[in-house]
Amino acid sequence: MISFASRCLSILALALLLAACQSTSQEPGAATDELLGDFRLLEQSLASGQLSEAESRLNALQLRASDDARLEVYQRQLAEAYLQQGQTALQTGDLDRAAKALSQARQLMPQAPALTTGLGGAIAQVRQTELDAADLASTAAEQAAAQAQAARGEQARQLRQAAARQAAALRAIQLPEETPAPPAQLIDPAAPSSMIALPMLDSRDNQGLYRLLDTVAAEVVKCRCTVAIQVRQAGDYLWLAPLLKARIERLDPDFSPAMSQRLEPNQTPQLLLSPQR
Repeated sequence: MISFASRCLSILALALLLAACQSTSQEPGAATDELLGDFRLLEQSLASGQLSEAESRLNALQLRASDDARLEVYQRQLAEAYLQQGQTALQTGDLDRAAKALSQARQLMPQAPALTTGLGGAIAQVRQTELDAADLASTAAEQAAAQAQAARGEQARQLRQAAARQAAALRAIQLPEETPAPPAQLIDPAAPSSMIALPMLDSRDNQGLYRLLDTVAAEVVKCRCTVAIQVRQAGDYLWLAPLLKARIERLDPDFSPAMSQRLEPNQTPQLLLSPQR
């Protein structure tokens, strides 16, 4: 009887020992299996090129198991994936995306700066090339603009000279006839100044205004007058002054009278012509 009881106790003790060993061996396995699933999801994100998602999964694993040796392996793989993404972006000319990918790779592997040196140097070289090209284009544009301005200036000078020669030729033809100059029609050359009313500016009688400006231009050229334009609003001056100036230039390209603006909202528009002494 005692022998049977001893055998039962031995069997029971052995069963308890096996159960304890099994329990001890299963607890780490459960934790390992849980992390293994997360690591597999991380691998899938890396394989499909979803780098932002892979980085989020890696950060979550680092919070849960910061001492897991596998984290460094996946961290390096993610950094290399970002470098590859940066190289692809650089080949397509997308410097902003390439620089962003390089920055993310450096954040993942700050302890390995040599890993990102090649891509960083390539990005810097491309940016410098772009800056050099922009400087050359800007310099070329400035030179072209300067040459065009010089050409326009030379053309204008030649036109003025041709106009002056034509005017001199006409005067040479007319002088033998001794035709007296027509008297002034609108101004008194002996007076300090003469006023010429412009009521057609208020009535918008453009045809009448144009005829009057033709006569005024002849008077200004003949007496070498300065011109003060009195109007009700600035917009009228900006419209009227070019009209008069164009007529004066047609008569004498070398003469450019001084013009000024006077705003008198409550008075009839008029011109004040003052012969130069």
